[in-house]
Amino acid sequence: MKFLVRLRPFFFILLLLVLWQFAASGGHDHLFPTPVQVGAGLVELFSQGLLAKYIIASLFRVTWGFGLAVLTAIPAGLTIGWNRRLEMALNPLLQLLRPISPLAWIPISILWFGVGDMAAIFLIFLASFLPLTLTAISAVESIPPVFVNAGRNFGLGSWELVWRVLYPSVMPRLIIGIRITLGIAWLVVVAAEMIAVNSGLGFLIVDARNAGNRYDLVVAGMVTIGCIGLLLDTGMRSLEKIRSLRWTY
Repeated sequence: MKFLVRLRPFFFILLLLVLWQFAASGGHDHLFPTPVQVGAGLVELFSQGLLAKYIIASLFRVTWGFGLAVLTAIPAGLTIGWNRRLEMALNPLLQLLRPISPLAWIPISILWFGVGDMAAIFLIFLASFLPLTLTAISAVESIPPVFVNAGRNFGLGSWELVWRVLYPSVMPRLIIGIRITLGIAWLVVVAAEMIAVNSGLGFLIVDARNAGNRYDLVVAGMVTIGCIGLLLDTGMRSLEKIRSLRWTY
């Protein structure tokens, strides 16, 4: 019985594929490809070596842009959240920049870095930096004051207070923020590749559309993007199972 319960998602996906096949093949104009055609498109891309090439290109940009954001935004957010005066000084600037879409920076990124990897990495960094910074600030502000006061009463120094109070208190919120921001970074890299670079999964979609209306390859690229996004999210969710991080779950 448990085995059948675990198979329910797969049965549901199979049902959607069957409905998709009938709906797409029943139309007279064939404007949308069938799952069989999309599968054939994936095989074509794989046999030509393009699928792996584009996946690696997109993951390369996300890794650098998102990784740099994590290394800079989280320490900055923790520092700002820990220092009340610093937060009061910088919060207006952060709130001013937060509503600006990362895609609005595309012309500036191309102007500064040209058409290439650096432009896409810069956009991913921007898309990830502010959400991670604000998440870290919020995580510090959510620490109950009694935890900090208890640590100080027990004579903890500054570094001990950070390691034994700040770290375990903020990590659960940071993991959630990192997971959500990684999804944003994956969305932005696809959009950036449609404009600012000439490789990657986003470029695949635009190129397939322009090169003879190959909508089977367009949907194949969309399916690949969704599957990789699911794998990235699953990998981030696995961090919640680490014993030192899951005490508040």
